[in-house]
Amino acid sequence: MSDHRSHAGHGSHTQAAQPSHLFHKAHDSVSLACMVVTCSDTRTPESDTSGKLICHLLKDHGHTIADFHLIKDEPVEITRLLKEAAQQPTIQVIIINGGTGISRRDSTFEAVDGFLQKRLDGFGELFRYLSYQDIGSAAMLSRATAGIYENLAIFSIPGSQGAVRLAMEKLILPEMGHIAGELAK
Repeated sequence: MSDHRSHAGHGSHTQAAQPSHLFHKAHDSVSLACMVVTCSDTRTPESDTSGKLICHLLKDHGHTIADFHLIKDEPVEITRLLKEAAQQPTIQVIIINGGTGISRRDSTFEAVDGFLQKRLDGFGELFRYLSYQDIGSAAMLSRATAGIYENLAIFSIPGSQGAVRLAMEKLILPEMGHIAGELAK
Protein backbone atom coordinates (compact mmCIF):
# COMPACT_ATOMS: atom_id res chain seq x y z
CA MET A 1 0.00 0.00 0.00
CA SER A 2 1.45 3.38 -0.95
CA ASP A 3 1.58 6.35 1.38
CA HIS A 4 -0.56 9.18 -0.06
CA ARG A 5 1.54 11.71 1.81
CA SER A 6 4.74 11.14 -0.12
CA HIS A 7 4.52 12.42 -3.69
CA ALA A 8 7.37 12.41 -6.19
CA GLY A 9 9.56 15.39 -5.49
CA HIS A 10 7.78 16.13 -2.22
CA GLY A 11 8.55 13.20 0.07
CA SER A 12 11.20 13.67 2.74
CA HIS A 13 11.76 12.62 6.31
CA THR A 14 11.10 16.17 7.57
CA GLN A 15 7.48 16.07 6.46
CA ALA A 16 6.60 12.40 6.94
CA ALA A 17 4.07 13.26 9.66
CA GLN A 18 1.92 15.50 7.48
CA PRO A 19 0.69 15.57 3.86
CA SER A 20 3.01 17.47 1.52
CA HIS A 21 0.43 20.18 0.69
CA LEU A 22 0.11 20.98 4.42
CA PHE A 23 3.89 21.01 4.82
CA HIS A 24 4.17 23.59 2.03
CA LYS A 25 1.31 25.70 3.42
CA ALA A 26 3.03 25.85 6.80
CA HIS A 27 6.16 27.25 5.15
CA ASP A 28 4.51 29.78 2.81
CA SER A 29 3.98 32.71 5.17
CA VAL A 30 6.93 34.73 3.86
CA SER A 31 6.27 38.29 2.70
CA LEU A 32 6.56 38.68 -1.06
CA ALA A 33 7.25 41.77 -3.16
CA CYS A 34 4.46 42.18 -5.69
CA MET A 35 3.79 44.31 -8.74
CA VAL A 36 0.15 45.09 -9.46
CA VAL A 37 -0.94 46.11 -12.97
CA THR A 38 -4.36 47.29 -14.09
CA CYS A 39 -4.86 47.02 -17.87
CA SER A 40 -7.75 49.21 -18.94
CA ASP A 41 -8.64 51.72 -21.60
CA THR A 42 -11.20 53.40 -19.34
CA ARG A 43 -10.05 53.25 -15.71
CA THR A 44 -8.33 56.13 -13.98
CA PRO A 45 -6.36 56.10 -10.71
CA GLU A 46 -9.57 57.22 -8.98
CA SER A 47 -11.85 54.60 -10.58
CA ASP A 48 -9.44 51.65 -10.40
CA THR A 49 -11.22 49.87 -7.56
CA SER A 50 -9.93 46.43 -8.60
CA GLY A 51 -6.27 47.48 -8.55
CA LYS A 52 -6.83 49.02 -5.13
CA LEU A 53 -8.54 45.84 -3.92
CA ILE A 54 -5.59 43.68 -5.03
CA CYS A 55 -3.16 45.98 -3.19
CA HIS A 56 -5.33 45.95 -0.07
CA LEU A 57 -5.61 42.15 -0.02
CA LEU A 58 -1.87 41.70 -0.58
CA LYS A 59 -1.01 44.10 2.25
CA ASP A 60 -3.56 42.44 4.56
CA HIS A 61 -1.70 39.16 4.01
CA GLY A 62 1.70 40.68 4.81
CA HIS A 63 2.97 41.21 1.27
CA THR A 64 4.43 44.43 -0.11
CA ILE A 65 3.55 46.40 -3.22
CA ALA A 66 6.89 46.95 -4.94
CA ASP A 67 5.32 48.61 -7.97
CA PHE A 68 1.91 49.58 -9.34
CA HIS A 69 0.90 50.50 -12.90
CA LEU A 70 -2.31 51.54 -14.60
CA ILE A 71 -1.80 51.06 -18.34
CA LYS A 72 -3.83 50.82 -21.53
CA ASP A 73 -4.68 47.35 -22.78
CA GLU A 74 -1.89 47.39 -25.36
CA PRO A 75 0.15 44.18 -25.87
CA VAL A 76 3.40 46.06 -26.57
CA GLU A 77 3.05 48.08 -23.37
CA ILE A 78 2.16 45.01 -21.30
CA THR A 79 5.11 43.01 -22.64
CA ARG A 80 7.49 45.94 -22.05
CA LEU A 81 6.32 46.23 -18.46
CA LEU A 82 6.71 42.49 -17.84
CA LYS A 83 10.24 42.52 -19.29
CA GLU A 84 11.19 45.45 -17.05
CA ALA A 85 9.77 43.66 -14.01
CA ALA A 86 11.81 40.55 -14.82
CA GLN A 87 14.96 42.69 -14.56
CA GLN A 88 14.06 43.79 -11.02
CA PRO A 89 15.26 41.07 -8.65
CA THR A 90 13.04 42.34 -5.84
CA ILE A 91 9.74 41.57 -7.61
CA GLN A 92 8.53 38.01 -7.11
CA VAL A 93 4.86 38.11 -8.11
CA ILE A 94 2.95 40.11 -10.73
CA ILE A 95 -0.83 40.35 -10.61
CA ILE A 96 -2.50 41.85 -13.68
CA ASN A 97 -6.18 42.67 -13.76
CA GLY A 98 -8.26 43.54 -16.80
CA GLY A 99 -8.20 42.71 -20.49
CA THR A 100 -9.02 38.99 -20.15
CA GLY A 101 -12.41 39.09 -21.89
CA ILE A 102 -13.25 38.50 -25.54
CA SER A 103 -13.96 41.99 -26.84
CA ARG A 104 -11.85 43.39 -29.66
CA ARG A 105 -9.82 45.54 -27.22
CA ASP A 106 -9.17 42.71 -24.72
CA SER A 107 -5.60 41.74 -25.55
CA THR A 108 -3.98 41.23 -22.16
CA PHE A 109 -4.34 37.46 -22.43
CA GLU A 110 -2.39 37.29 -25.69
CA ALA A 111 0.39 39.51 -24.32
CA VAL A 112 0.73 37.59 -21.05
CA ASP A 113 0.25 34.09 -22.46
CA GLY A 114 2.87 34.73 -25.16
CA PHE A 115 5.29 35.96 -22.51
CA LEU A 116 5.07 32.99 -20.13
CA GLN A 117 7.78 30.33 -20.17
CA LYS A 118 5.68 27.87 -18.15
CA ARG A 119 1.92 27.97 -17.87
CA LEU A 120 -0.08 27.07 -14.79
CA ASP A 121 -3.10 25.79 -16.72
CA GLY A 122 -4.84 24.74 -13.51
CA PHE A 123 -5.15 28.37 -12.44
CA GLY A 124 -7.42 29.35 -15.33
CA GLU A 125 -9.34 26.09 -15.10
CA LEU A 126 -9.98 26.52 -11.37
CA PHE A 127 -10.81 30.21 -11.76
CA ARG A 128 -13.44 29.47 -14.39
CA TYR A 129 -14.85 26.59 -12.31
CA LEU A 130 -15.18 28.81 -9.23
CA SER A 131 -16.59 31.65 -11.34
CA TYR A 132 -19.16 29.29 -12.83
CA GLN A 133 -20.45 28.60 -9.32
CA ASP A 134 -21.02 32.36 -8.88
CA ILE A 135 -22.03 33.65 -12.32
CA GLY A 136 -23.00 30.61 -14.34
CA SER A 137 -22.06 29.94 -17.94
CA ALA A 138 -20.67 33.46 -18.50
CA ALA A 139 -17.55 32.17 -16.70
CA MET A 140 -16.44 30.59 -19.98
CA LEU A 141 -15.75 34.08 -21.36
CA SER A 142 -12.87 34.63 -18.95
CA ARG A 143 -9.36 34.04 -20.20
CA ALA A 144 -7.69 34.24 -16.79
CA THR A 145 -4.23 32.72 -16.94
CA ALA A 146 -1.09 32.31 -14.89
CA GLY A 147 2.44 31.07 -15.26
CA ILE A 148 6.11 31.61 -14.80
CA TYR A 149 8.65 33.84 -16.49
CA GLU A 150 12.19 33.34 -15.18
CA ASN A 151 11.68 33.67 -11.40
CA LEU A 152 8.40 35.58 -11.57
CA ALA A 153 4.95 34.19 -10.84
CA ILE A 154 2.48 36.03 -13.08
CA PHE A 155 -1.30 35.99 -12.66
CA SER A 156 -3.67 37.63 -15.15
CA ILE A 157 -7.25 37.97 -13.96
CA PRO A 158 -10.43 39.81 -15.00
CA GLY A 159 -10.86 43.37 -13.81
CA SER A 160 -14.20 43.14 -12.01
CA GLN A 161 -14.11 43.39 -8.23
CA GLY A 162 -15.91 40.07 -7.86
CA ALA A 163 -13.41 38.29 -10.09
CA VAL A 164 -10.48 39.95 -8.30
CA ARG A 165 -11.76 38.93 -4.87
CA LEU A 166 -12.42 35.37 -6.03
CA ALA A 167 -9.02 34.94 -7.68
CA MET A 168 -7.11 36.54 -4.82
CA GLU A 169 -8.88 34.84 -1.90
CA LYS A 170 -9.44 31.37 -3.37
CA LEU A 171 -6.37 30.88 -5.58
CA ILE A 172 -3.58 33.47 -5.57
CA LEU A 173 -3.10 34.29 -1.89
CA PRO A 174 -3.27 30.65 -0.75
CA GLU A 175 -0.62 29.52 -3.27
CA MET A 176 1.67 32.42 -4.17
CA GLY A 177 4.08 31.75 -1.30
CA HIS A 178 4.39 28.12 -2.33
CA ILE A 179 4.94 29.08 -5.97
CA ALA A 180 7.58 31.70 -5.07
CA GLY A 181 9.29 29.13 -2.84
CA GLU A 182 9.44 26.63 -5.68
CA LEU A 183 10.90 29.26 -8.00
CA ALA A 184 13.60 30.12 -5.47
CA LYS A 185 14.89 26.51 -5.39
